[in-house]
Parts: sequence; structure tokens; C-alpha cells
Amino acid sequence: MKFREALLIGILILAGARADGAGTAGRLTMFVGMDISGSFLNSRHYEDSLEFLSHYIYAHLQGVHGSERPNSLFVGSIGGNKANEPKTFYPIETFENENVGGIKKKLREIFPKTKSNAYTDFNAFFEQVATQVKNRKLILKPISIILVSDGQPDLPGEKSSDENYRKINLSPLEQLSRNVTLRLLYTNAIVGQKWQTKIPRKRVKIWTQDAAVMAGWNDPKIFLPAQPMEKQEKFLSWVKSNIDFDVRLQRVD
Repeated sequence: MKFREALLIGILILAGARADGAGTAGRLTMFVGMDISGSFLNSRHYEDSLEFLSHYIYAHLQGVHGSERPNSLFVGSIGGNKANEPKTFYPIETFENENVGGIKKKLREIFPKTKSNAYTDFNAFFEQVATQVKNRKLILKPISIILVSDGQPDLPGEKSSDENYRKINLSPLEQLSRNVTLRLLYTNAIVGQKWQTKIPRKRVKIWTQDAAVMAGWNDPKIFLPAQPMEKQEKFLSWVKSNIDFDVRLQRVD
């Protein structure tokens, strides 16, 4: 009888942890790419994006109110001072024992405003994502890629044109998993539409969110500055509705 009672208590404790979203991490692999080119770094959205990311990453790492906990997390910059320049990916251990303030401090150390990339090279970033997934044996797991950027491709020797969007190469991501979702945050309606309609893809799902919408995350009616994340139900509901929802696959040839 004592064994059965202990087993029942254990099950109830585990169920409670899962209900709060604080259970074990799932299968999700998450990548966060930060655009630190001059055009975005010097924009009015840069500071807001760091603030948002610190709350977003914390909510996912802690599984707050059902936020999916990643098994793996990697954070790095998009682009460099020349084409195909590899950049450092910071792993989950960099952030997982930090509070929101600690995560924001880490992000500021990784992406100092005094150091910018000359180019926004999405293709180099996607190549690094694919290499990381293969090297870490994360193939076939769901992959979520968060790009914090205005979304405008900028490569050496390339003039700005609609054709540059068709040169964004998602093929390295296509065979990594049947569930790869790319979310571009802090763009605008015109660039976002080009990402969704012009970039060739077969399996990768794309969602874009305008900077004007992203600015609403810290509205006092949504985000309560004096409250811990565990009590930010409206904010987390906003995140699920505007960023983390299941994206429909739209193939583009």
C-alpha cells in the first residue's frame, strides 16, 4: 500500500509540473539569429528586440504557461564582414540558469551595440544551423529558427533587388527535419511578404511579424513590468497568438 501511495504522489507531482510547463525539455531545437548589421543595430527596434528576446528565451527555457521547452538552444549573429563568414553559436548552457535580467545581460555581451556586421548574410547563417544540427545529431527533431532582423538581404557585390530574395537558400534546412519553422521578427509588411512569396522552399515553413506589431508586446495591457514571468499570462498569450502558433506550409518553387 505504501508503495502505491508513493507512486500516486509521484505521478501527481509530475502532472503538476507538466501543467505549469516546468516538466522536462522536449525534442525542440531552437536557433536564435540576431541581425547586428548597421541598418538594424542603429534602428529604434534594436533595444526593444533585446528586451523582448530576454523574456521570450526565459519563458521557453522555463516552460512558463505551456511555452515549449527546447532540448537545445543556440544563439548567434546573422552575417559578418564578408560573405560566408562563420559566427559563434552560444549554447543553451549560456542562458538556462539565468533570470530575465541575466539573459538580457548575456545578449548585450554577445551583441554589443559598439560592434556591427557589415553584411546580413542569411545563407551563411542557415549553413551554420544545418552544420550544428548534423554535428549535434539533432536531425529529425522539430526545429524553430527565430530571426530578429529587418529581413533585407545584404551581400557583398549585390545590389538591392527582389531577385536577392530568391537567392536566399533554405536548401540546407530542408532535409534536417519534417518540421522546420522559420520566424522573422521585426520586419515590415513589404519585406515580410517577399519572404513568404519569393524564397524557394519545399518543407520549411515561414512566418513573418512586422516591427509595428512586435512593438505591442510591452503594452501595459499585455505586459506587466512589476510582475514575474510566471504571472505574465497575457504576454505569453500574445506570444502564442503572434509568434509561436503553428505555421501552415506554403511551398514556393
